[in-house]
Amino acid sequence: MIGGLVQTNLIISFSLIMILIIVSRVRHILNEAGTWAAAGLGLGVAIAGHWSWLLILLSFLTAGFAATKWRYTEKRDKGLNEGHEGERDWTNVIANGGVPLLVSIIAFITEDWQTLLPVFAAAVAVAASDTFASEFGCLDQRVWMITTMKKCEPGLNGGFSPSGQLAAFVGAGLIALISATLGVVVEADAIQQPAHFILGITAIGFLGCQVDSFLGATLENRGYIGKGTVNALAICTGAILAWYVLPNISF
Repeated sequence: MIGGLVQTNLIISFSLIMILIIVSRVRHILNEAGTWAAAGLGLGVAIAGHWSWLLILLSFLTAGFAATKWRYTEKRDKGLNEGHEGERDWTNVIANGGVPLLVSIIAFITEDWQTLLPVFAAAVAVAASDTFASEFGCLDQRVWMITTMKKCEPGLNGGFSPSGQLAAFVGAGLIALISATLGVVVEADAIQQPAHFILGITAIGFLGCQVDSFLGATLENRGYIGKGTVNALAICTGAILAWYVLPNISF
């Protein structure tokens, strides 16, 4: 697997970005600013990283939109909706894609796409885990605050529910599975034992979601930082964990 300024990588990457722009505007996945932000960020991920990395990111975008549209009318009635039709804006794109882009840039500089594939996958897995937890868990009335374990209102930062936790695990596992599959397709060295890879990425993605909840409860609820910063810090935590933990696991 060789990324960067390779002809095949560039051709596939630009093709995927064109598809992203068209589908995003037709399906209202992102608003106009969000679409252009995603196109620019995605192109950076693909060119600095690898076209398969862009596909991982697009898989998260697609799955996240599907999760957002799940029982959307109920979410809107309770004030828990995203956008007018579930679309996201550029701030959400940067918050969830900024760390994966940084990982891609590091891979480009070091020319080490093999080692950094698990790091990239883990970062996206955290984003997916958190999105699934929020979108599938916000309508569950069985909610507890992660810092006190006391009952709290649905949708409150730092709250977790049984359905949200299950969704968080599924979201992380989905990205892990897609990453492993694409890794096998492009013959990535990091996917020597796909089952171990999937387990490791899923675990880190799920843990990153818990970090997001903790930061939301301790910092966001007190007004110290915003939602985007919380997302970025949690995703960064997942990437760092993968960087230090996953190389020590025999994939």
